[in-house]
Amino acid sequence: MPQIRSRPKYPSLAHDTQQDRNGKRGAKCSKFFAQYGKKRLMGGLMCVWCTHSICYGFHFIPSAEGRNDVFSAIYTRWPIAPKRAIYDFACALGPYCLTREADFFADTSFAIDGFHSKDHTKCSEAAFLKTYSDVDAGLVYINSSAAECGNSGILRIRKSVSYMTQERAIIYTRVFLGMWNRAKILRLLNLPVF
Repeated sequence: MPQIRSRPKYPSLAHDTQQDRNGKRGAKCSKFFAQYGKKRLMGGLMCVWCTHSICYGFHFIPSAEGRNDVFSAIYTRWPIAPKRAIYDFACALGPYCLTREADFFADTSFAIDGFHSKDHTKCSEAAFLKTYSDVDAGLVYINSSAAECGNSGILRIRKSVSYMTQERAIIYTRVFLGMWNRAKILRLLNLPVF
């Protein structure tokens, strides 16, 4: 998706653009992003997926993924905020987004998918997709693990991309995800894939 606006700076927020430190994403959440946060490895690739495991877009992260990466991706590229943001750290993402752009995210529900919610032992159940689906039965049918399925597909190119320059890695990833999306769409339409 093309960039349609710039990410503003928020001078009244003292730590606005700093990376999440100490392996934690958010002050109150007990969940750690173990592999990248503790080992200080490159953050890798962040993709935004729909519930059908179709990739809307991606970007390479120089260090561990944080709330700012997701906030910036949505805010700078989406004309209006999504109705739902299902994310493994929605407990921290929701307040982060609403603190910065309350009007833009006013109609967005932030929820942790079922796969990751079990690890959020100190977070309120109000952040869990299951809590929302107990009230709105239509949410039961959301494929909340679509991002995990898509991310597992990205593992196919991880090693190759790690040996490329950033420019080539972006081209390679874009081609891979283009083919991935085409195959997913053809399957949804019950058409032969390639």
